[in-house]
Amino acid sequence: MVTQQQVIQQLKKVQDPELGVDIWTLGLVYKITLEKAAILILMTLTSPMCPYGPMLVADVQHRIKELKGVKDVKVDVTFTPPWKPSEDVRTLLGV
Repeated sequence: MVTQQQVIQQLKKVQDPELGVDIWTLGLVYKITLEKAAILILMTLTSPMCPYGPMLVADVQHRIKELKGVKDVKVDVTFTPPWKPSEDVRTLLGV
């Protein structure tokens, strides 16, 4: 069975093209749920108007499906709560 750490490693490969930082580090992933052969991801985007949203969701699905034994990946995007970068992320981005 796939572990949460394996999923996180895959999520770290998904880069936000505008910020050049992976979605895990940015804190865009709110929840990972592991089921038998399915992975459920609850995530957000940097803004509701993010033009790369569909591309990020597709990349998450693709990366997670690379894991052996994963048959289905469901990604739910929410804006509750809205994304707010942590102090570490703000420092990383130079904000």
